[in-house]
Amino acid sequence: MRYFLDISYKGTNYSGWQIQSNANTVQAELNTALATLLKNPTETLGSGRTDAGVHANQQIVHLDCDEILNGEEFMYKLNSLLPRDIAIRSLRLVSPKAHARFDATSRSYRYFIHAQKEPFVENSSYFFHQALDVDLINEAIDVLMNQMDFESFSKIHTEVNNFNCEIFDARWELTANGYVFFIRANRFLRGMVRALVGTLLDVGTKRTSIDQLKEILESKNRSKAGRSVSPDGLYLDAVEYSEDIYL
Repeated sequence: MRYFLDISYKGTNYSGWQIQSNANTVQAELNTALATLLKNPTETLGSGRTDAGVHANQQIVHLDCDEILNGEEFMYKLNSLLPRDIAIRSLRLVSPKAHARFDATSRSYRYFIHAQKEPFVENSSYFFHQALDVDLINEAIDVLMNQMDFESFSKIHTEVNNFNCEIFDARWELTANGYVFFIRANRFLRGMVRALVGTLLDVGTKRTSIDQLKEILESKNRSKAGRSVSPDGLYLDAVEYSEDIYL
């Protein structure tokens, strides 16, 4: 039987989601806890990777298990085995061929920025104190919404067949102490959101014009785009699936 786990985590203490041979990761912690609870080595597969220091409000993971799992009891025991910065939110039975990565219809991210020094959001938001032209940023977002190829915002040497992403929604919003960038798309390239935020900050501070943004997109050259901002403010926000895969 195949299950989807809905998990959240604070990524500050981890070298990303995916298992690595020489670093501690969220997936490694989860697999270890599952192996202890199920008394069997258990492999998991996530809806996507998050880099070192990146957080997740919702990461979907699939796992296979021969026994029927009691959702509430299973989650309680698994949460007790996991570190305090990783939490299981739900467990759902899915069709045997359901795939956490390939069956996702959309993913969304949020990037949080605080504009005044704030010790209580250390490692969970990015401090950027310069004034921003939000209208100009949203004009830039309109340009991005009409784009399909985001090679200029992808890490190089990635194993992908193409750099096409369909953005369903994107917006830059004011908050009580700064801003939040929201973006939802059918897929994301490695490092894409952090590179987009870095470039939009350049637009908002008028270091990069709208015409220059268009040139960056046409160049398909990562070095032309803005810096990759800190992972502290980035959250995998939600992963969506067709309801018919749930049993």
